[in-house]
Amino acid sequence: PDPATTPDGPPRHTPRPIMDAASSSAAPPLPWDSAPSGDLSRYHYDAEEQRKFRLAKPWLRDPHYFRTVHISPTALLKMAMHARSGGDLEVMGTLQGKVAEHEFVVVDTFPLPVEGTETRVNAMAGGYEFMVGYQEECAKVGRMENVVGWYHSHPNYGCWLSGIDVSTQRTNQEAQEPWLAIVVDPVRTMTAGKVEIGAFRTFPTGYKPTKDDASATHRTVPLDKVEDFGVHAGQYYSLDVKYFKSTLDAALLDIMWSKYWASTLSTTHLVHEPAYVAGQVRDLKGKVERLGKSLGAA
Repeated sequence: PDPATTPDGPPRHTPRPIMDAASSSAAPPLPWDSAPSGDLSRYHYDAEEQRKFRLAKPWLRDPHYFRTVHISPTALLKMAMHARSGGDLEVMGTLQGKVAEHEFVVVDTFPLPVEGTETRVNAMAGGYEFMVGYQEECAKVGRMENVVGWYHSHPNYGCWLSGIDVSTQRTNQEAQEPWLAIVVDPVRTMTAGKVEIGAFRTFPTGYKPTKDDASATHRTVPLDKVEDFGVHAGQYYSLDVKYFKSTLDAALLDIMWSKYWASTLSTTHLVHEPAYVAGQVRDLKGKVERLGKSLGAA
């Protein structure tokens, strides 16, 4: 008998969408579903074109020059899996890709061997040495994409830049432009069934932010982080995050995500980690109480 089918005929590995027998509801769309298939232009790397673009430095004339980041499915999955592996501790990695007019293109990522805590992660000398060595090894096998930024995780407190993050990003922008920061929240990714991600760049020193420069809404920031968020919210801005894929990417990742989605449902924090739900409720209660006091004072 055909090993791909059961005795009754239906295939063992059914294609997406995954349907629940009781509710007949489909799994949510994949992050890259809206990206057109077959466009290979963003995978193409032209060293001379990149050299000319970097020499022109158009970002110096406009603090908001970069507006979008395009991320490959491979890079997205690797960031999400790395962030998830860190649990409640922050992890950090590096972005590989290129830059184009008003956009970053991230084709791959690699993790850095750095130690993090529940609230911060920093790349010391060992991390930078690893990054340089990894880049050299990539060049030996024909992977010429430059390092164009860094990513790190914010376990269960949203995608934004803390004061330390702002300092790290600004230092790198001053030293090795163009440079991008990406933040991934693995806890909210697992509970929401979609990747919780944000991309950011800081404004140059001396820039005076406007009221439209705030990068995120405080409603997504936990109460114990609101002060740190508020102090630095006007020092950076967010970029639109989009995805791109080839035809082969679409076929392979459709299968991979179907299996991952089933695993996500069976290991959701909402079922197995009631502390997560209790923490969210406490945070909401604190915000409501603070709002009530401020209204009463007014």
